[in-house]
Amino acid sequence: MPILDPNRSYIFSEISKLKAPTDEVLGEYGYSLERTLVDLPQYEGELDRLVEKRSQIEEILPYLDLTNKQSRREMLIAPLMADLIHYTRAQLRIEYPLKVSDRLQGELDYLLKTKINLLVIEAKHEDLTNGFTQMAVQLIALDKWEKSTSLEAQPQLIGAVSTGTIWQFGILHRQDKLVIQELTLYRVPTDLEPLMRILVAAL
Repeated sequence: MPILDPNRSYIFSEISKLKAPTDEVLGEYGYSLERTLVDLPQYEGELDRLVEKRSQIEEILPYLDLTNKQSRREMLIAPLMADLIHYTRAQLRIEYPLKVSDRLQGELDYLLKTKINLLVIEAKHEDLTNGFTQMAVQLIALDKWEKSTSLEAQPQLIGAVSTGTIWQFGILHRQDKLVIQELTLYRVPTDLEPLMRILVAAL
């Protein structure tokens, strides 16, 4: 039995609500899944806002309502997006509308774009598992949407799903139609430095 009803349309946010296994959902789009540890590239230069950002997060975290998605987005995720712009000069689109087909459509919480790279970040309520599935489907939509970008110029797309305090990465290998689910979880503020270095390197 197919997971997706061929007679109806879906938006991205509905994908996570299916509560279906990630590999089976991706299979509906013709992509496969592999879960593994990945040594993601890290930016090696100076991050001049890192110490201040960690201090700010440590200060506000005890007083932040983590059950509220908007609080996590505005107080934990959005400030990191501002720093990413500072470090990479990436273009940022918030709640960016994207439609490839009736089964690949909706809004991307955050889309960051440099001349050659795209990074999509999905902010989810405490459910990383189904949040990752949604983010992976968004990467598939970007893969099909970015046909003007050759596979040689950008052979992979990178995404992340975050609860605000926990982050997980996914990599879509476009040629192989393979999504890698990186098993390492990055926690904020403890792992803020490697997290930021990976995000900067991705752009």
